[in-house]
Amino acid sequence: MQQYLGTTPPGPGGFQHDTRGRLGVLVVNLGTPGSPTPKDVRKFLAEFLWDPRVIEMSRPLWWLILHGVILRIRPRRSAHAYAQVWTPGGSPLMVYSRELADALAGQLAREFGDDVPVALGMTYGNPSIESALAALQAANVRRLLVLPLYPQYSGSTSGSVFDLVSKALSRWRWVPEVRFIGQYHDERPYIDAVAASILEHWRSHGSKHLVFSFHGLPERYLLSGDPYFCQCHKTARLVAASLGLQKGEWTVSFQSRVGREAWLKPYTDVVLAEYAAGAHKRVTVVCPGFATDCLETLEEIVLRNRADFLTRGGEAFDYVPALNASPAHVGTLTQLLVRHAQGWPETSANRDLAELARMEGLTAERARALGALG
Repeated sequence: MQQYLGTTPPGPGGFQHDTRGRLGVLVVNLGTPGSPTPKDVRKFLAEFLWDPRVIEMSRPLWWLILHGVILRIRPRRSAHAYAQVWTPGGSPLMVYSRELADALAGQLAREFGDDVPVALGMTYGNPSIESALAALQAANVRRLLVLPLYPQYSGSTSGSVFDLVSKALSRWRWVPEVRFIGQYHDERPYIDAVAASILEHWRSHGSKHLVFSFHGLPERYLLSGDPYFCQCHKTARLVAASLGLQKGEWTVSFQSRVGREAWLKPYTDVVLAEYAAGAHKRVTVVCPGFATDCLETLEEIVLRNRADFLTRGGEAFDYVPALNASPAHVGTLTQLLVRHAQGWPETSANRDLAELARMEGLTAERARALGALG
């Protein structure tokens, strides 16, 4: 039986010393509003945009801008955008993230039996990272692998996950051993999976000029030492090489900029507008910085950018879906998790969980003799 904990609430209070410690996996994605309504979007944006990792600005000044301007205007516009891609199961990001976490749990169960529970948490919104960790705590996890679903590291994404995990674990009496997967932008299985998804798409739709579109960041984050920009370029370069593409057959760009300051360039919408009026009137867009499809891929790229491209004279615009819960993606992330868990009992080639349980049973007996157990 696979052990995806989902939003399972923690069990009743009271620690039992005779329960065996386990390895658990926390899978984290950005998050989503609870519904495509201005009220829920406002609540989500208030949490997301208040994160100092996301907006690096004086807190008093940013509070005035956020609550005095942005949260008065943006929720209605963003709610309309969410409504364009909302599904019966919720936002695409939530649907695909749950499918991915469930598939990972199933694969890990096939690898290690029922000994590695998986929980899904969101940096913003629900299920929260804290609630996901509480579910793992209730499952007696003493070895924890944290997997942010961000192939390329940024302080604004993976860094925020680290902060929230650390904050939640600071309230645990028995803090588990923790391993944090910071990035996997150049892992060969990930590169191969992205390249294979593009090839599969081209078999059905024909090859076109390839545009790699990554989520943008303020340019000053790069200048302050954030590795995201460089990792995005490395991912694109490795995928292009895997596809056998030559210079001039592919482009890297950055989407989703907001505000007036300079963001990472070139901008995806500007690049596409130039291509529509110029030499590359037929394009394929892929977004390998997104593990799952979401508002930024389905509404911004597939709906708005595609419509603008065709209106400006473009002839064909294709989008390659994110890896989502595809077998190749599940296999890639499983390999990553297994490698990072090396040396722990659950992943040892010579593991004997029955013997481990027997030894912990003896420990429990000694604890009971000392009055630790009721």
